Parts: sequence; C-alpha cells; structure tokens
Amino acid sequence: MDAIGKVAVLGIGVLGSQIAFQVAYSGFEVTAYDIDTKALEEADRRLSGLIGSYEKLVPGATAGKATQARDRIVLTADLAAAVADADLVIEAVPEVLALKQEIYGKISRLAPAGTIFATNSSTLLPSEMKDFTGRPDRFLALHFANQIWRFNTAEVMGTPETDPAVFDRVVAFAKAIGMVPIPLRKEKAGYVLNSLLAPFLSAAANLAAGDYAHPHDVDKVWRIATGAPVGPFQIFDIIGLVTPYNIMSHGDERSQEIAAWLKENYIDKGKLGVATGEGFYSYK
Repeated sequence: MDAIGKVAVLGIGVLGSQIAFQVAYSGFEVTAYDIDTKALEEADRRLSGLIGSYEKLVPGATAGKATQARDRIVLTADLAAAVADADLVIEAVPEVLALKQEIYGKISRLAPAGTIFATNSSTLLPSEMKDFTGRPDRFLALHFANQIWRFNTAEVMGTPETDPAVFDRVVAFAKAIGMVPIPLRKEKAGYVLNSLLAPFLSAAANLAAGDYAHPHDVDKVWRIATGAPVGPFQIFDIIGLVTPYNIMSHGDERSQEIAAWLKENYIDKGKLGVATGEGFYSYK
C-alpha cells in the first residue's frame, strides 16, 4: 500500500490540536475540522500557542520549523472539504459514543473509498463504531497521550475486521510522525495506557470527592511515596477535566457522583485544567 500523505483531524480540542500540529511538524499536509467559527478561532489560538511550546520543549525545534508546521494546517468547518482527499482521517471528537458514531456515518459518505479512518478514543472500543464507518476493514484506533511531543506513544488497535495491511500502514505512519507505536494484539477498552491510568485517577478522585483528603495532599502523598514527578490531580489538569467528566458521567453510580463533583466544583467554574490556566492548580 502507498504511504500516507494527506491527513485530516476531526475535532481540534486540546489533544486534537496537538495531533494536528505534530503531524504537520513531521512534514505532512493537515486539514483540521471543527464544528463552527468559534471552535476554529479557539483552535487557531491553541495551534499558535503550540509554536512556542515546540520551540521551548522539543529538541531541535526552531521558530522557523514550528511556524512552518502551523502553516501546513488548514482549518475548516466544512466536513466534506476536510476529508475530500485525505489518506487518513484521525477522529478526536469528544468521548461520547453517539457523537462518534454520528460523525463516522457522515464521513463514510464523504471520504474516498480508500481513506483510512482512525479513532483517538480514550476508552471506547473501535468495534462500537466500525459499523458506522462504511469501511470496517480500513478502520482502527490510533490513541495518543496528551503533551504528544513529550509522551510520544501511539497505541494502535484494530478490530477483528481491520485489514492487517492497513494496521501495518498506520504503525508506519505513527513512526513517521515521531511516535513510538504500541500495537495491541486485540481490543481492550482503555488500551494499555488508560487501562493503567483510569483506575488510578478514579481512586484519587474518589478520595477528594469523598472529602477524605484535599487533591493537593493526595498528589503530595503520591509524589513523596513513589518518587513520581506528578500526582494524579496534576495529571487530571494535563489531560483536561472535560474528558474524564464525559467518561465518568457514563459510568456506574459512584462514577456519576464523582462526575457531578467535578462539574460543580471545577468545570462549571471554568477550571478545566492547564489549557484554561486553572484546574486543580493555577497555571496563570
């Protein structure tokens, strides 16, 4: 199969913007889609901010190279235009199954037959979406970690219907954009990373939401006792609180209670994490 050349990223939130920038930084042409003008304006600010982040934090990055990466990203609210000539579509819309299924139903009719679809879903199985893609043999999961330039894993997970050649092509693409591919042998909700991380963050949130200990003290215990550089609530802030909220709000009764606590005490107050300057910690 031919190598991937043109990439579309659907959903330009915190992680979607990072995916688009990393792909462009690696020399690919990128079309990035979001739902309306307001979302695109916010995405433009995030992408422009990543220029400085790359200059400061990525070895070998220069102002010119980072600026060129931004210039290779075209923003659009036209879904048909976004996927019209893409070799690969990376979906990074919010972690809501019905929303993901809906967008695959739309792009299945808009994208060329040969286009590969990949979901960046954190916890949902690709099998839950494959029947909406119109191409289950060319559909799989490609999951990135937040702060993609630093935590550069790319978990690749297919369904029983994914063509092995497509799987290998996406693994090669992950390497081409500077990631370390982590192939999964079969479907697992949460992949490797979130299978380990989600229970850890849930346990921490339960301690704070249950008023057993303040989030900062939970982090302090974890850092001191394990030598870890950050605690669970610092990780929450890096991820952003909206994604954990969306996941927990569809969980069991206790998870929904924790989601309500997150919403009331943080999300409703605009404290969404590092991206907004404040979450469990202030970054202003």
